[in-house]
Amino acid sequence: MRGAAFMTISVAAFVVNDTTMKLVADHLSIFQAIFLRGIFTSLLLAGFCLYKGHLLYRIPKGDRGLVCLRLIGEVGGAIFYLSALFHMPIANATAILQALPLAVTLAAAIFLSEAVGWRRYLAITAGFIGVLMIVRPGSDGFNEFSIYAIVAVFFIVLRDLSTRRLSVGVPSLFVSLLTSVAVMVVGAILSMTMEWRPVTVEAGGLLAMASVFVIFGYLFSIMAMRVGDISFTSPFRYTILIWAILLGFFVFGDIPDQWTILGSIIIVGSGVYTFYRERNLFRQMNKKADARTMGEG
Repeated sequence: MRGAAFMTISVAAFVVNDTTMKLVADHLSIFQAIFLRGIFTSLLLAGFCLYKGHLLYRIPKGDRGLVCLRLIGEVGGAIFYLSALFHMPIANATAILQALPLAVTLAAAIFLSEAVGWRRYLAITAGFIGVLMIVRPGSDGFNEFSIYAIVAVFFIVLRDLSTRRLSVGVPSLFVSLLTSVAVMVVGAILSMTMEWRPVTVEAGGLLAMASVFVIFGYLFSIMAMRVGDISFTSPFRYTILIWAILLGFFVFGDIPDQWTILGSIIIVGSGVYTFYRERNLFRQMNKKADARTMGEG
């Protein structure tokens, strides 16, 4: 239950971060906002790394390529997702991003040769149908920013698959710091292609708030994974949709239509079923391993 609570707090923090970044859109360009938030976030993470003694960590050669791929995934995901978030309702963008666990499962089957049965393939297919119901190609509300949200999912899949392959000894805080610096640098470069707007006190406060909440999101997500049973805590990530709908309504006055709500339900149902299947398969594998061990004994 502690793990479930940490996961719920984590996704709530991420939604508050998204909400503040969306509010920043009224003051700054997207790349200027990414760059300035990156400064705040990088300084905070550098302080954490210094405290933990990981600030000058030397990445093993075997992990350097994976770290680079993770940086590409994080940078691409941040740019495309925030581009979508700046131009579409927060509940819609958040709902599309919830297809991530399904996309990771599919990518792991294709690129890492992980076993995926027909039931999970059906769940993945249903989840992607839910995404199409939210995006609705050909409808009046469909635009390029809907595609940006989907592209962000694929970049984040690259990030997550690369993270899976990292050695256990590589500090998560140090990798997070590298990621934050990479996003900051790319934001700085791309901000030169757009008009630089004066940073007001309100915009600076919102960026500082976003930086704090995004770090809270990372820290509580790590605690959720380490404290609770992953198969039990992971479905609680979908409480993010509740926060997104509430904040979207009270802050921006957005009310999700019936297609967005139905698509979100399908995505959540598919994701929860996938977690359930993976939990059962994991238990079956452990039972077989225990049986073999007893037989050998």
